[in-house]
This record gives sequence, structure tokens and C-alpha cells, in this order.
Amino acid sequence: MQVRQCVLTSVDTLTPLSSLLSQFNADLILVFADQPFLVHQPLQKLLRQSGALVAGCSTAGEIAGMKVLDHQAVITAIKFSHSQVSLVSTSITDMPDSHDGAARLAAKLESQDLRAVLVLATGLNINGSGLISGLQQHLPEKTLIFGGLAGDYAQFSETFVLGPDGPHNHCALAIGFYGEKLHITNVAAGGWQPFGPYRKVTRASENILYELDGQPALDIYKSYLGEYAQQLPSSGLLFPLEMVNEARESCGLVRTILDIDEQEGSLTLAGDVMTNGYLRLMFASNEGLTGGAEMAARLAAEQHPHALTKNCLILLISCVGRKVIMGDLVEDEIDSVVQLNPAPAVTGFYSYGEIGAHKESGQCVFHNQTMTVSLITEVS
Repeated sequence: MQVRQCVLTSVDTLTPLSSLLSQFNADLILVFADQPFLVHQPLQKLLRQSGALVAGCSTAGEIAGMKVLDHQAVITAIKFSHSQVSLVSTSITDMPDSHDGAARLAAKLESQDLRAVLVLATGLNINGSGLISGLQQHLPEKTLIFGGLAGDYAQFSETFVLGPDGPHNHCALAIGFYGEKLHITNVAAGGWQPFGPYRKVTRASENILYELDGQPALDIYKSYLGEYAQQLPSSGLLFPLEMVNEARESCGLVRTILDIDEQEGSLTLAGDVMTNGYLRLMFASNEGLTGGAEMAARLAAEQHPHALTKNCLILLISCVGRKVIMGDLVEDEIDSVVQLNPAPAVTGFYSYGEIGAHKESGQCVFHNQTMTVSLITEVS
């Protein structure tokens, strides 16, 4: 496996990409970029002419090497020696279609020799939990599923996925990885801390939270936020919710607020909530978030037999909420990962939700507010 990468700082300067594609015959090109790049026709034409499979999404920040970039495009080209990739996509019409849309994706993928699936999907009007359950029900049992949801710099306005037929704002795509020479490890970790009382979930439906302790969920949530309540839903990135089971034990999952309904007093979360459990607010410090990223990196390296080979690609997908909190120090969490897993190529983005393994069960789940570390190598 060989990897090449370039960064575009402007849609008017495509020379770095032209140079890369003229010298490197890629099988797969990953594009993580600000929206203007994804809808730029000359860039799309250049990518199509490469002959490679092209997949990507809009972001809330791009990752290249040890840098976190804003309003740029990170393009990573991959050439496999012994493995194959396929790319399929489908429209996601609305949030209830998340499960069925994922089932449509899975049905399009060839299941024989399928090792892993990288999923990129719209960051709005989607239920991440439904997306994962639809994939899990229709993919081979041991298939590794990882990926994330597109972002738009915490504007919560419009996100894009770049697939086989261009960019779309209501779309999900899946990249299938095939071959026994391929090794992919994925680990997610957070670093957030809970605070305040447990609040009983008294009415919820999938990812819509209506009541806590018999009161409108939005009222309860606003009572904690104070002046930040005026900035919802974007301020919800600063105060996610920890899911707790009936025994008041942490489930190891966090939920971020995607939207609010003032009339119903409800919160729309990025993933499903346990209807018989509890929720607690969470907060974070820079030290805690960096520690969470370091934990994910360490576990990924321990689980990957070829983590330090020269051809290892690191794919990082981290939550926009972490970026908002860390501010100018956000590169600290990237640094903590790369120092433990030095690799010639590091790519990724800040997202509206992360797809990856639960650190205890190992099963794929939908995360919020985590750093997910994926190590991808191919051995001879």
C-alpha cells in the first residue's frame, strides 16, 4: 500500500492535486474539505479524470499530518498492492430513513472477502444509531464498520458527502475494503467528565428526547446552560449527555444535541437514547480530551500488528465539540495520537458524529464527542 497526500488552500489553486495525480495512480482518493471545494466543478472534473474511486465529505475542520486546518481541502490518494476497494452510495431522504438507507448501502456491497467498511454520511437529518443498525443487520457479522458524519463548522445548516456522482447534501456512502492482506484497527475514546444529578428518561423515541424526570427535556437542559441556552443548538456541543443504564452505570456512550423543538420542548440527539435509562450532563478540559485521544491511539497501536510500518495510514475522525472546547490547542489531541503512532500519512476531519468500536464490547456503535483512531495497513 502506498499513500500520497496534498492540501489545497484555495479552489483557485489546483496545481498540487494535478501534480499528485499525474505522478500517482491511486485506487482510492479521500477528500475531506470545506464545502466550496466539494462543489467546485474543476476540482470534481480533475478527481473524476484520475480513474480512482473518490469519496469524501464536508467538515468542521480538516486534519493533515499533525495540523488541524480550517476551510481547506485535504486529499489523500491510496494505492493498494494486494487489496481491493468498492464504493456505493444512497440518498437518505430524512431521519427515519437512516436505517433503511444503511440497509440499501449494505445490499450494494459485495460480501465475499469483505474486511471493513468506511462510512461517510450527511451530518444533519440523520440518526447515526439507525445508520449503524441498518449496516450491522445486512453486513457479515465480523465486518469492521468505522467512519463519521459530515460537518459544516458548527453552523448546523448544510453538509455534503462526495460520492460517485458528485456532492449531495442528503447522502450516505460506504467504501468496502477486501483482501486478507489488509489490516484495519479502529478505537474510540472521549475524555469527558459527567456532572450534576442523574436525570431519568421518562419519554423518548429513538433519538428524540421529550422528557427527563417527567418534565420537558429542553427546559431541564436549558436550566443547566444559563446564558449558553440562547445559542442552542450549537452550544450543545459544549455540554453533551452521558447515557447511563437503569443501574446508573455508564454505557460508555455520549450524545450531542443536533436540534431543539421549542414547541414540543424536545431535544433531537445525534443517536438513539436508552428509553429506560438515565442521562447526565458532561463537561471537558483540554487535558481530559487530549488524554482521551492518547488512550484511543494507544489501544489502536496495541491491537494493530503492523501499526508502525512505513505504509500505515492514520485516519482520525474527531467531534467538532472537542474542537470548539480546545480552541487554539486542538492540535494537542492530534499530536498525542501521532507521537504514539508515527506514520507517513495522517488524514481525517472534525465531524458531527463518529462511527467506531465501543472500547469495552468491541462492537460498532455511534459516538459523539470522541476521537476515533483508525490504522490502515496492507502487508505483503
